[in-house]
Amino acid sequence: MTELTHDDVLDDALRGFDVEPSQGELELDERASLRRVAGLSTELADISEVEYRQLRLERVVLVGVWTDGTAAQSEASLAELARLAETAGSEVLEGLVQRRNRPDPATYIGAGKVRELADVVRATGADTVICDGELSPGQLRQLEDKLKVKVIDRTALILDIFAQHARSKEGKAQVELAQLQYLLPRLRGWGTSLSRQAGGRAGGAGGGVGLRGPGETKLETDRRRINKRIAKLRREIAAMNTIRETKRGRRLAREVPSVAIVGYTNAGKSSLLNAVTGAGVLVEDALFATLDPTTRRSATPDGRTYTLTDTVGFVRHLPHQIVEAFRSTLDEAADADLLLHVVDGSDPAPEDQVNAVREVLAEIGKRRSEPLPPELIVINKADAADEVALARLRHLLPGAFVVSARTGAGVGALVREIADRLPRPEVVVDALVPYTRGELVARAHADGEVLGEEHTPEGTRLQARVHPELAAALRGYATNGTSA
Repeated sequence: MTELTHDDVLDDALRGFDVEPSQGELELDERASLRRVAGLSTELADISEVEYRQLRLERVVLVGVWTDGTAAQSEASLAELARLAETAGSEVLEGLVQRRNRPDPATYIGAGKVRELADVVRATGADTVICDGELSPGQLRQLEDKLKVKVIDRTALILDIFAQHARSKEGKAQVELAQLQYLLPRLRGWGTSLSRQAGGRAGGAGGGVGLRGPGETKLETDRRRINKRIAKLRREIAAMNTIRETKRGRRLAREVPSVAIVGYTNAGKSSLLNAVTGAGVLVEDALFATLDPTTRRSATPDGRTYTLTDTVGFVRHLPHQIVEAFRSTLDEAADADLLLHVVDGSDPAPEDQVNAVREVLAEIGKRRSEPLPPELIVINKADAADEVALARLRHLLPGAFVVSARTGAGVGALVREIADRLPRPEVVVDALVPYTRGELVARAHADGEVLGEEHTPEGTRLQARVHPELAAALRGYATNGTSA
């Protein structure tokens, strides 16, 4: 008979208890439970709601136009489009790339390629075509007329993913605003669905007195309603921005340093936040898993408090509607004292990711007319990256820190580097604080840098580096004066 050890008995006792899942695990389970059911077909209908659009993104064919760069870059762009389509819940069947000097103004890929694409669609049974670029309304209409399936572009696909992943009220409002701004110039009808008009003799026949007149088409009605909805969303987002500014103002008043994590989508920003602060936010191997910014408090090894904010990821050709709608979220990065620029070390072309992120940051800085915070490059996923690729990245990005948020390798050195780069309180005080004013000592520990502390019968002898506001409160207890 096998003798049970104490650990075996403990394991059996604990087996009956459920471990409370974290918030990130709950969000991941909920997101997985809302996946599409395979087998639903796409019907060409006037659908503008993203929830219905997503149900019809099933079996897709990708098509891109290679206008500049290398063949490898063109293939990487189409591979990224495939990952975007899979993140949206689609099954990618085929991908086509055409070499052209510029996209065809009528059909994006030209008449001959449209016929080839139509053959591929029929052969594979695809019901959606996704183009790797932003299509004009005319290009969308021409392609759908010729292919007889739904056609969307890269911008609509990214907006669809954003709509699926937005969690907070502010995030949902920002995504809806970006969708409507994209949809407004592309309102179109199949057949005569948006050209029906009431008024005149037709209005008099069924409407009676008060309803006769020129009337308006369904297209005009939809455009008017969308403009009203856009105006309402902008007012709501402005009110939410006021709340965000108030919270940010409180942090600035307390002079708490802030660090913003930026980078390409799926570079491991949320994993790094969890590794540094233990936040437990949602982590998923998918593009745009994080849309709502998460701010957590952390502390340097010497006890100084700072905030760490996880922001929305960037991507090549990020739609300008997204940048405009997520202005308040992106301003979190622009107002930080330090930017942690996370790079995926396992990506085949990480330098392209770095350039794409810096382009968006430059656009934010140009809009604000203010210099951006200093940047600290963090090469993540070192456990999955090739040593030769890491060596090349170290050469391309001098001063970068190589870490693995999954295993924790290099995170300690990164935390120490963050502490060295954060602004330090500028006033040194030497004060004897009575025990009745213990809150001043607590503030020095929380918001300043304590250099020395001694408990005496008269009170706490405190030597610290603090901000001017706290220095003024301690001035009455100074022993050797206050020096800058």
